[in-house]
Amino acid sequence: MSPFILAALLFTLGLGTTLTFASSHWLLAWMGLELNTLAILPLMAQNHHPRAIEATTKYFLTQATAAAMILFASTTNAWVLGEWNIQLTSHPLATTMIILALSLKIGLAPIHFWLPEVLQGLDLTTGLILSTWQKLAPFALILQLSTINPKLLVFLGLTSTLVGGWGGLNQTQTRKILAYSSIAHLGWMILILKFTPHLTLLALLLYIVMTSSVFLTLKLNNSMTINALATSWTKTPAISTIAPLTLLSLGGLPPLSGFMPKWLILQELTKQQLPLTATVAALSALLSLFFYLRISYSMTLTMSPNTISASTPWRLNNPQSTLLLSVTTALALLLLPITPTIASTLPM
Repeated sequence: MSPFILAALLFTLGLGTTLTFASSHWLLAWMGLELNTLAILPLMAQNHHPRAIEATTKYFLTQATAAAMILFASTTNAWVLGEWNIQLTSHPLATTMIILALSLKIGLAPIHFWLPEVLQGLDLTTGLILSTWQKLAPFALILQLSTINPKLLVFLGLTSTLVGGWGGLNQTQTRKILAYSSIAHLGWMILILKFTPHLTLLALLLYIVMTSSVFLTLKLNNSMTINALATSWTKTPAISTIAPLTLLSLGGLPPLSGFMPKWLILQELTKQQLPLTATVAALSALLSLFFYLRISYSMTLTMSPNTISASTPWRLNNPQSTLLLSVTTALALLLLPITPTIASTLPM
């Protein structure tokens, strides 16, 4: 792809998200979401592979459906109540439709069907954008909605954590596993949204950091399947040692950064007299932890059955920059000690 076209598409991606962030009017927010969708489509289809084209088509149809639902719901709210302001959206039908449409946009269960298939058809760089940046604008809108039914959010959250855990158990493709990981993490964020929105934001930021680290590690090793990870120790031994810790951080194990949002969310759920919800969420995290352990096992404790032509390819210069990978990995592993400081800044 031409650098000028790539720069224009990335600029449009940023512009769409910024427009949605800055909007208080539903039409402007809708325009920002549409800019986001249209800008990422050429990036998704740039490989000219049938699988990439299929993924692009699925993504376009899904996002167009969600955008149409948002437009219909916001128009309904304006027709009944005469109000286009996002924060003053209060009609029950319009609010429910908007939540479902935004859930479809980010891939919350039970309307998650498109996310694993789309992510499987993309290269790792575009998959990273889809898993991180594309979640920001819909979440900005969800956070602004004031009159949301808490039972709907708890249902979507619990369903997502369970589906994200069960769905990833039998997968061998790393991109599909990361898609189900995304669904499970989004469920944790939605669970706590109505009670402590700042915790949702904290969980989203930490999820973006940890997922970026995992995607960049896979990109450096060019590993698309779990079996391919067995050869990573000959290419990048240092990263192959640290990457399992990042995966366990995604799973929420102490003393890693990923434990922080789960710990605070479970604590808040028990404060809100929802012990059963907290228990189901905690048990569903064990399902996700299983497939993170599978990947970690493949990277550290197995050897490739293939004959490796050069036993020390790590001695060769790698042209890829690892600065972003180093920063995201450090943040994914080392933030737990400052949890009290972060918790003290959150309005509980």
